[in-house]
Amino acid sequence: MSFAATLGLVALVQIGMPNLFASPDHSATARIALWGGREIVMLLLASLIAGLATTPYAAFHFHRVTPFGVLANLAAMPVVSALVMPAGLLGLLAAPFGLDSVFWWLMGVGIDWMVLVSRWVAALPGAIGRIAAFGIGPLIAASIAIILMGLLRTPLRWSGGIVLAASIAWALMARQPEILIAGDGHSVAVRGRDGQLHFIQAGKNAFLVKEWLAADGDARSAGDASLGDGVSCDEAGCVTPLADGRFIALSLRADALAEDCSRATLVVTAKPPAPDCPAMAIDRTRLQSQGALALSRNGDGFAVRAVRPRGANRPWSPAIAGDAEFETTLAPRPAASRKQDATPSEADLQAED
Repeated sequence: MSFAATLGLVALVQIGMPNLFASPDHSATARIALWGGREIVMLLLASLIAGLATTPYAAFHFHRVTPFGVLANLAAMPVVSALVMPAGLLGLLAAPFGLDSVFWWLMGVGIDWMVLVSRWVAALPGAIGRIAAFGIGPLIAASIAIILMGLLRTPLRWSGGIVLAASIAWALMARQPEILIAGDGHSVAVRGRDGQLHFIQAGKNAFLVKEWLAADGDARSAGDASLGDGVSCDEAGCVTPLADGRFIALSLRADALAEDCSRATLVVTAKPPAPDCPAMAIDRTRLQSQGALALSRNGDGFAVRAVRPRGANRPWSPAIAGDAEFETTLAPRPAASRKQDATPSEADLQAED
């Protein structure tokens, strides 16, 4: 983000900011007024361009945009430059002599002002814009657009605007998953008929709920009562419907697994389901191997995206030798493989009598 902001400021200087540094040829009073107005305009432009350049990265990582960031910077940066940073530097120089306390106090005053400004701006209507998670593709496209506009010095640089517009449209069209499953199998989020996520949880994990809601562009808090709408639970597990009415089950006990297999479309369970389980299943073995999963609709089944897909080798998550291979799609089992209840109906029994 710092590189993007710096590139944006360099491009701003190339385009025309130096004109703002021209010395006025007027009286002393006009010169002072122009100087003050010039500084405010420079601060406004610098904050605006730096904020716009970092917006794609903030949206990708934090799933939010801050349209009033310029206002916050305009109110806070003069205090940071004139008070906070000088006080911090003087405090470091005075610390060996034991004379630093007054400088830390001054620095604290400036930081208190920054906090006050941030709270005021955050409380403004529309101060936080939420955007659902999108893939790395739109972010790469936005980065290319920033590079084109920042580095090229010919009219071709404005082609970056077309690339940027395309990247925004691409990000907004990103398809969100129907089901999210935590790596420990204790939390499942299912998109219901209202288009929102509804949570099945065997325990309380407010941080996970907060992150999943943010990634879905959802403004609800982790304690919102509507998160459990449509979810039915007992000591054996929980079920909740998808938008199309099919049920997703979180099975907590082995004795409930057979019933969940017969009624639900997808079962999340700690124990491997029986081979004749007619439902699609995600068990602990897969979750331990691949981590959290995101399931998107694929016909009657689901396409599966894992945090640790097979073969993924990252410095913080090295590949495991002999790791099990799992299908990247889940499909309903053929109807012929489902158990049929051969018990005669009550009407048939009465007819025979």
